Amino acid sequence: MSKIHLHSRWKLAIKTIPFILVIIFLKFISHYLGYEFLTLNSLFTAIISANVFLIGFLISGVLVDYKESEKLPGDLASSLETMADEALIIHKNKKSIEAKNLLMKLSTFNKTLIDWFYKKEKTDVLMVKLRSFNDDFLLLENQTQANFIVRLKQEQNSVRKMITRIHTIRETSFLGTGYAIAEIITFVLVTGLVFIKMDPFYESIFFVSFVSFILIYMIYFIKDLDNPFGYYEGENNLVEEVSLKPLLDSKKRMDECLNSIQ
Repeated sequence: MSKIHLHSRWKLAIKTIPFILVIIFLKFISHYLGYEFLTLNSLFTAIISANVFLIGFLISGVLVDYKESEKLPGDLASSLETMADEALIIHKNKKSIEAKNLLMKLSTFNKTLIDWFYKKEKTDVLMVKLRSFNDDFLLLENQTQANFIVRLKQEQNSVRKMITRIHTIRETSFLGTGYAIAEIITFVLVTGLVFIKMDPFYESIFFVSFVSFILIYMIYFIKDLDNPFGYYEGENNLVEEVSLKPLLDSKKRMDECLNSIQ
């Protein structure tokens, strides 16, 4: 487990290193061929500071969505389990086949929801399945109090809102034009560092590689944070995904409930 955690922690850095090696190689070429025609001045350092400020602004923006996203799988699991509890109460009270069917349907929906996170199910299909619970609620109206049905409808509505929110976060990029200008400035700065003359040379290699590493790493970091539901990207995905463990644990508990009432 610690090995996986260590690999995850350093994955962004490992992905950035090839770019740094290329930049260092180009720096060596420009130095030994005499192509270092730029000089380090206050204007250049000001541009670096401005780019760092822009990157900080982008990070603060995506962090808002990321912190919200961390809660959503747990909230989804809680709503589904609340619905399952209502179905279980009705079944224990009335020995209702309809309530048992609802519990089975919730377990299946939980599995479909997990598949949806991996884009194995379309959002429209998921919403249709969520709406189909209305038929189950209708069958249970004569078997329980009205406030139980109201509670089921409220949780259904909460699940619908959370699915819509997750879909929006997953499909919408935060300030795409902001990313573009940050990438352009970073490219220009890194190119400038390659052609800037700094003495002694070994110090220039250190500063060029360090500044380039920070700027490129942060670009990757922002893009990773911007989609915390990127499970479907597989190996192309980076590090910061929110955990689906609450939904997986919820599915397991629902299955245990179903087994207990067989």
